[in-house]
Amino acid sequence: FVADKIRGVKNPRIVAVEPASCPSLTRGKYAYDFCDTGRVTPLARMYTLGSGFIPAPNHAGGLRYHGMSPILSKLYHDGYMEAVAYEQSKVFEAAVFFAKHETILPAPESSHAIKGAIDEALRCKETGETKTILFGLTGTGFFDMTAYENYLSGKMTDYVPTDADLQKGFDSLPDIPQNKGI
Repeated sequence: FVADKIRGVKNPRIVAVEPASCPSLTRGKYAYDFCDTGRVTPLARMYTLGSGFIPAPNHAGGLRYHGMSPILSKLYHDGYMEAVAYEQSKVFEAAVFFAKHETILPAPESSHAIKGAIDEALRCKETGETKTILFGLTGTGFFDMTAYENYLSGKMTDYVPTDADLQKGFDSLPDIPQNKGI
């Protein structure tokens, strides 16, 4: 689908969905950063919150990494795709809805895409637009039962990092010429 979009053959809308607690695409910086928190890997240009970024301890929904894949980052940076971020309680709400209707317990990572697909379907319902919506469903939520338990018992909380929280991570970006002025 991306290749068709780049070549101009078709124009699918491609949307990356990420957690609001780790918003590397929607609030990150396009910079060279370490691919690991130990700062031993080579630098890669990506949308990042800084390798020193630490997500809130209440974040239970997977996708805790400080950066985004360099390939996806480049596609986003060049405008081939969009990005949205959702709070984890909304993601788990969508996951439970999906599980009840499709009898598949999705992994939290996939549940972000499910939330995005549901929202898009609801927009189409409101506008009357007909659209094919495709999302990625990978993994099951069986390893995430504690997170589901927290959601279902009302113990799950949402945290969206403040600009000051994000700045702490950005301050950990490598001090190299390519990162000046970002």
